[in-house]
Amino acid sequence: MNKSNAVRGRNRTLLGCAFGACLAMAAPAVLAQATSATLRGQVSADSAPAADARVTATNLGTGLSRSVQAAANGSYSLAGLPPGTYRVDVTANGQASSRTVTLRVGQTATLNLGVGGVEETGPQQATTELDTVTVTGTRLVETRTSEVATYVSQQQIEMLPQNSRNFLAFADTVPGMLFRTPPNGQESQLRSGAQGANNINVYIDGVGQKNYVTPGGITGQDDSEGNPFPQSAIGEYKVISSNYKAEYDQISSAAITAVTRSGTNDFSGSFFWDHTNEGWRSASPGEEDRGAKDEEKVEQYGATFSGPILRDKLHFFLAYEAKDIVRPAPVVPPNAVASRTLPDEIASQYGGASRPFNQDVYFGKLSWQATDDHLIEFIARERRETGILGIGGVNVPSAGTALNNDESRYDLRSLYSAENWLNDAHITFEEAAYNPSPITPVSSNRYTVVNPENPNQLDLPVLNTGGGPNYQDKGQEGWGVQDDFTWFGWEGHTVKMGVKYKAVDLRAFQRLPPFPRYWYDVDESLTKPYRIEYTTPFAGRDPFVETSNKQFGIYIQDDWEVNEKLTLNLGIRWDYEDIPSYTDYVLDADIAATLRGWDNIQNTDYDVEDYISSGSNRSNFKGAIQPRIGFSYDLFADQRHVIFGGAGRAYDRNLFDHMAREYYAGAFTTYDLRFSTPIHDCDPAANPNCIPFDPALLTQEGLDAYAEANPRIGGQVYLLNNDLKTPYSDQYSLGMRNAVTLGETDWNTSVTLSHIRSKDGIYFHLGNRRADGRFHEHEDLGQSWGGAPFSIPPPGYGNLILGDNGFEYTLNSLLLAIDKPYTSTSPWGVNLAYTYSDAEENRPNASDGESFLFDYPFATDQFYQSTGVPRHRLVLSGMWSPGWDTTFSSKLVLASHTPKTATNCLESPPDPEPNYRCFYDPYTPNGTIGFKQFDLAAEKRWNTGTDIGFRIRADLINVFDWRNWNQFDGQRGTGSDGGRLPENPNFGQRNGNEIFVPTRTFKLSFGVNW
Repeated sequence: MNKSNAVRGRNRTLLGCAFGACLAMAAPAVLAQATSATLRGQVSADSAPAADARVTATNLGTGLSRSVQAAANGSYSLAGLPPGTYRVDVTANGQASSRTVTLRVGQTATLNLGVGGVEETGPQQATTELDTVTVTGTRLVETRTSEVATYVSQQQIEMLPQNSRNFLAFADTVPGMLFRTPPNGQESQLRSGAQGANNINVYIDGVGQKNYVTPGGITGQDDSEGNPFPQSAIGEYKVISSNYKAEYDQISSAAITAVTRSGTNDFSGSFFWDHTNEGWRSASPGEEDRGAKDEEKVEQYGATFSGPILRDKLHFFLAYEAKDIVRPAPVVPPNAVASRTLPDEIASQYGGASRPFNQDVYFGKLSWQATDDHLIEFIARERRETGILGIGGVNVPSAGTALNNDESRYDLRSLYSAENWLNDAHITFEEAAYNPSPITPVSSNRYTVVNPENPNQLDLPVLNTGGGPNYQDKGQEGWGVQDDFTWFGWEGHTVKMGVKYKAVDLRAFQRLPPFPRYWYDVDESLTKPYRIEYTTPFAGRDPFVETSNKQFGIYIQDDWEVNEKLTLNLGIRWDYEDIPSYTDYVLDADIAATLRGWDNIQNTDYDVEDYISSGSNRSNFKGAIQPRIGFSYDLFADQRHVIFGGAGRAYDRNLFDHMAREYYAGAFTTYDLRFSTPIHDCDPAANPNCIPFDPALLTQEGLDAYAEANPRIGGQVYLLNNDLKTPYSDQYSLGMRNAVTLGETDWNTSVTLSHIRSKDGIYFHLGNRRADGRFHEHEDLGQSWGGAPFSIPPPGYGNLILGDNGFEYTLNSLLLAIDKPYTSTSPWGVNLAYTYSDAEENRPNASDGESFLFDYPFATDQFYQSTGVPRHRLVLSGMWSPGWDTTFSSKLVLASHTPKTATNCLESPPDPEPNYRCFYDPYTPNGTIGFKQFDLAAEKRWNTGTDIGFRIRADLINVFDWRNWNQFDGQRGTGSDGGRLPENPNFGQRNGNEIFVPTRTFKLSFGVNW
């Protein structure tokens, strides 16, 4: 696509100019406060406030230094500190003292200092704790924050058992978070509460990684088992599950804010290699049934290298990680026909198959301490991956889809600190591409049978051959600038304000299916199809959708220390996005005329004019005003018992994949030809697609000739509401944090009550109506459905599908966390995270990414159990170093059953009108524990007496080989006989071999450090 290439070249030219401009800026920048730390407190000299004190923090690894003069009351604040270990020096009245502390990502830590032999302010217990912290460099604990936030430390990332090297996997040690990787490794997802993965955002070094086009929340996660970032380049991260401050944007669920590693004054490096294969794991349920294991190999490897270019001035950090994976993807018949005999032409194609995947991720970082007050950093990341989708089950290897999933991100920032203020500026560039296409570009064959377990289903697939059904080209590319200014010269206040602007080109294209698909009933004929489905381009419609979006955000917030106990966090932000493809869209005049002249929708339950766009009757959403208020109250002013809470609104955004459907959905005319057979009977009088079979239709030339002889105005018609809004969530929380000392051990606890209500999720529903304007075939159905008018589209077109706001989620939760940190002086740690969730949604599976609702005319106010959230979830992890350079770690996850989708047709009358009085009726399977997994890891290191060290590590995933089943019969029953009893005796019973997590797997790792 020449236009896309031209845009790409122009953006890179602009980016190069922007980089040069940033390097030349006299007005400097600072790390975004989302990742940098702030150290504040009081300085006392001879038991009095030290007004003339100077506090200096020096990073022991890089030499970076920050200094500030204390205020008249002895208070000080050092902001914009990259996470790390610092020596804090204080001088006052000709006296000096020094302490060593470790600051965490995004932390605001309080450290009261004294000179002249005075004690620190506050109770002696707090003083003792601070003394311990400063002597050993143990991390300071942040308690006086209103956010519902928890840290994931570098020790947890390095020590806890893991299988994927995806750094986000450790986020589920935080209450309210859920990370899940299916047994095939494909498409790991991180989600929070009742909302799905699309609603999170990950900020790396202060820059959001949002996916604007496809699902997954962040770029690169859609359909991929790759990692979004090299784990070896992550220092630590912070998880904020709700009530984040005003600086966070494009999010309505959890925020992950991570900081990357930087080079230091010492040269260092590492290499690792992980390996596992089918011989190192137990058999899957399917392999047990077949009596043999399928081939599997997972290799992960990488290296880091860092050090100084100019000592104390210029440092570098480089990381590379790769995956070479072969996953089993056996071709097997569906369970419903496992006991019947299929023709040899079908049965002979069942057997072992594999699915390859390869990924390479590169990361580089330069840190230049230009002056004592000025730090400039340049960060680059390149991700390249290829894989195969859609193999296994009833899909033979040739029917798979090749996926290219590439990403590039660059960030240039400049850090400057002054006596009372600091400023932050980023210039960023991003490019992400999602390109699935058929492995074999030929027509496909679908072989079916009548489902013996449900005779009403006449087209149960038993084998798919030929080409793959998936062809898409979607992505985002653009640049952005963001600036954050922080003022802490106003006593008791830290005021931060910021602005962000991004110019991002988005594109979307899809053609499903890209090649003809032939349907054969194996009990009738393997050479004569009963159905043919294919698409032809719609003349005059460009299927490639491109738009140049502009995003703008602005905020201001104040962290106000009212007194030594009470802190208020007051903020507000506003976001705006210009989407030309939406506002400038002009509906085809023929379609508009057809809809306006269609009697069925003239007196129905919606006004079609609300969806007909003229190019001037739409506007971008301007209402994304987001107040965010929080507080923390330190009961005894010693940071040990703090009550906190807050309320706020957060706006996310609509996926461009949804916004683009108006374009590409109608860009192809779909032909769905039917041929009458004894099993698949059709009536030409009732269905114009029912035609006599012609052998010429088995060729592309024959299909083209039929389309030319039988032209159709168009296929499906997608229309978006002319007043489309942006989804958001309202968040409320109240909790308490405690720092408790038991013996010589410090424990941190927190308990939080949280309520989140999410609204205006986009969804698509059927706009077809019957001749009298009704949607349902029968009256007074209430929350049940019956006879959706799929066979009554607008004249000359396919179905009319409308896009509106309307999906909603509610979540009431109790979050409990208990943490004993791992430190060098106390080399063991324990973390417990318990979550109680009462989650509901007004469309089952909506939180799992479902965006269609065809059983009702509109989303209703009926709420159901959320099918993505277990009511109880417990994660217990621990780390221990007994000495001898050996560490052990474990992780236990227990959860109650997750509610599952079910339909209830028990009130439906018998034939000839079956199943019209059905409704959603989710259920929770019986049993206390629905998910359980226990993992172990052990590592041994060898010090050679030189700068080179070796390590070997073993991870055992799912130690007890627990099976977490995922397939259950969700049909409660039907009032018609239909081959079933009115009440299904198998309802809620397991009906498949699919499991949530891998079987017991052993992984061996080898590493070298220098």
